[in-house]
Amino acid sequence: MSHVFPRHTKAKLPTAVGGEGCYLIDAEGKRYFDGSGGAAVSCLGHSDAAVISAVQEQVGKLAFAHTGFMTSEPAEALADLLVEQAPEGLDRVYFVSGGSEATEAAIKLARQYHLERGEPKRRHLIARRQSYHGNTLGALAAGGNAWRRQQFDPLLIGVSHIAPCYEYAEREGGENAYDYGQRVANELEEEILRLGPETVMGFIAEPVVGATLGAVPAVPGYFQRIREICNKYGVLLILDEVMCGMGRTGHLFACAADEVAPDILCIAKGLGAGYQPIGAMLCSAEIYAAIAGGSGFFQHGHTYIGHPVATAAGLAVVTQMRDRDLISQCREKGAQLQTALVERFGAHPHVGDIRGRGLFRGIELVADRAGKTPFDPGIGLAAKVKRAAFDAGLICYPMSGTRDGQLGDHILLAPPFIISKDQIGEVVDKLELAISAALQDV
Repeated sequence: MSHVFPRHTKAKLPTAVGGEGCYLIDAEGKRYFDGSGGAAVSCLGHSDAAVISAVQEQVGKLAFAHTGFMTSEPAEALADLLVEQAPEGLDRVYFVSGGSEATEAAIKLARQYHLERGEPKRRHLIARRQSYHGNTLGALAAGGNAWRRQQFDPLLIGVSHIAPCYEYAEREGGENAYDYGQRVANELEEEILRLGPETVMGFIAEPVVGATLGAVPAVPGYFQRIREICNKYGVLLILDEVMCGMGRTGHLFACAADEVAPDILCIAKGLGAGYQPIGAMLCSAEIYAAIAGGSGFFQHGHTYIGHPVATAAGLAVVTQMRDRDLISQCREKGAQLQTALVERFGAHPHVGDIRGRGLFRGIELVADRAGKTPFDPGIGLAAKVKRAAFDAGLICYPMSGTRDGQLGDHILLAPPFIISKDQIGEVVDKLELAISAALQDV
């Protein structure tokens, strides 16, 4: 009998005992292609020798030093490397242990920044419906997924939620993509004015929405308009790249594709590639200067921030991405994966949309292709696809509630950047088996 508290108490999980490249291996010797990288985590696969060596070396040299007393060489080196590659203006890196912690740090820094500048009324955060920013209470409040929020609503701070930029389901007939993006971006200005510009501290969004929508990028021009609105009203732009960043969408920082720079940026998942738990919040020089020139102390912190072994792993991961040109390969292989998915499922009667950037791809499943009608949520289609794929030896990331937290199903793919052309074929073949099996009794 296990004493581990699992995610789902009814699930009977195999035991992972090994990893080799893009594959995980269970105790029975079965191999599973990791087509979602866990949750867009394992960008380098499961046996990268350089990262393993860096972790081992750092553990032997220095395992832990509390950041209330000391900094460490790998933390300093990783911060330098990230800032060197970061969007213009980002100048400081605050290391944490994961994505939820990065979001919490971003929200608290936004509030303290305005306090340090003598604007204590700025307390409101605006986010988007069908977003996901983490599972701690502050991050969950920022997220706009009704299903995840429902039972914890009484505990959550009030956050406003405007429309997502979800072209497939929400662009109106006769409206071109650019005009649609401007319309939904302008909801931010309307909400700022409703709340009172002097009371809004920040707006948070994912450049490519991951878990809740299934790899949905914004249309061209959307984020430029968002940036203009934030500038106009002194609102901080916070971009959550926990899932879509660190090369996953074909750029080290996902917002590069949208040609926009945030004031605060959150990363995790691919930063450590699964070899160590690590995330980070990056902020602008201006925000840092407000703290440094004011109280001098960011009133926040966790025991394991800036952990030497975790930052050594992150440094090795980002170095591998750069030295092996893996991010440009991610773009190329992402295009190959998109082509393979479209060839196999582009005319499928129950596939409504195939979308994404880089090796971050989503497939939206629909009951009626012409009408874009979702399946009845009582069917539990996403769960059926997940089980069928797992049986076929494919780990993917299906989710329900795509449209509004209740209706809709999608499959998220986020394989390691080292995926080969043959393995792209393997993913598509196994996914076809899974979708067919799941739809048999629908």
